[in-house]
Amino acid sequence: MQQTYQYGWIIPFIPLPVPIFLGLGLLLFPTTTIRLRRMWSFQSVLLLSIILIFSTNLSIQQINSNSIYQYVWSWLITNDFSLELGYLLDPLTSIMSILITTVGIAVLFYSDNYMAHDQSYLKFFTSMSFFSTSMLGLVTSSNLIQIYIFWELVGMSSYLLIGFWFSRPLAANACQKSFVTNRVGDFGLLLGILGFYWITGSFEFEDLFEIVNNLIYANEVNPLFLTLCAVLLFAGSVAKSAQFPLHVWLPDAMEGPTPISALIHAATMVAAGIFLVARLLPLFIVIPPTMNLISLIAIITVLLGAVLALAQKDIKRGLAYSTMSQLGYMMLALGMGSYRNALFHLITHAYSKALLFLGSGSIIHSMERLVGYSPSKSQNMVLMGGLRKYIPITKTSFF
Repeated sequence: MQQTYQYGWIIPFIPLPVPIFLGLGLLLFPTTTIRLRRMWSFQSVLLLSIILIFSTNLSIQQINSNSIYQYVWSWLITNDFSLELGYLLDPLTSIMSILITTVGIAVLFYSDNYMAHDQSYLKFFTSMSFFSTSMLGLVTSSNLIQIYIFWELVGMSSYLLIGFWFSRPLAANACQKSFVTNRVGDFGLLLGILGFYWITGSFEFEDLFEIVNNLIYANEVNPLFLTLCAVLLFAGSVAKSAQFPLHVWLPDAMEGPTPISALIHAATMVAAGIFLVARLLPLFIVIPPTMNLISLIAIITVLLGAVLALAQKDIKRGLAYSTMSQLGYMMLALGMGSYRNALFHLITHAYSKALLFLGSGSIIHSMERLVGYSPSKSQNMVLMGGLRKYIPITKTSFF
């Protein structure tokens, strides 16, 4: 078992050979690489399957032994500062790794046919592999600095995926809106990390929880400043998980291809904010005003997302607002301290909503063949759900 845990550091790096060899292939053998492009989907699925097997094995071992493994090594040491890198393998990491890989495998299978006739087929699988690496690195991080690094990589890869069809003005504007909105939350996250380092002198989770508890018990820390730092940490989750008021990027992000919507907007990227709050829940629990704020923001998000979803005619935007509402439920459970219920809902929602997005892609393709989609038209009349009436759908719905 110990030997299995020692190789946990390799989890985030397993998908990296796909973009590396793709880049070398396009540089050295462009004609052959393009002709054999369908081969790369198999490579991507194979590598994610290896991670799935490894993560499942770790999860079984943790269930049997109830163990947590953390390995760190010093990267930068000075008289007053020490920065350590490493990885943390606990039940939360195993659950998130299994979730990311299973949804990723399903989306890659679907994408092979969905993107088969797209000229940027290789670019698509390169971006997907890079996104998988970023998400896996995020969930295996052992401290706040690593979380922030991979947090930014997730944002960068999502920017590339949302703007995949960047020649379309709507897609270009959507990826810029997503990037700017998430930078607002990320700036708050960075300030929160620096604030807690100023208070505790450490980025490690266990040290952070223990020192904050001792400071609160001894009444040696300013409660207002401590609450402010916790709220700034939560701001990163607000943006990434599309919570009110930083939810505005999620519906517009549906301009990307449907497999991307299924992967990053239903199962993995938006789950990063839930993961961060779950990881730092022992810290938030000892700061009651922060828990109250989390619950309040979550309630507003639940109601707002559900109401806005009722008014949508675009099938993907309707699913996006539904996702926003369900993320509010997960955040509300965390705000109430119900850790297990939040994770359970996260898992069930990820699989169900990913399949709904993939199903919507099949419906859109069927409607294209039925009505003969023309990009030059501003609107198309689509027969939906077997109803004997036509519903106007904007042309963005067909992507």
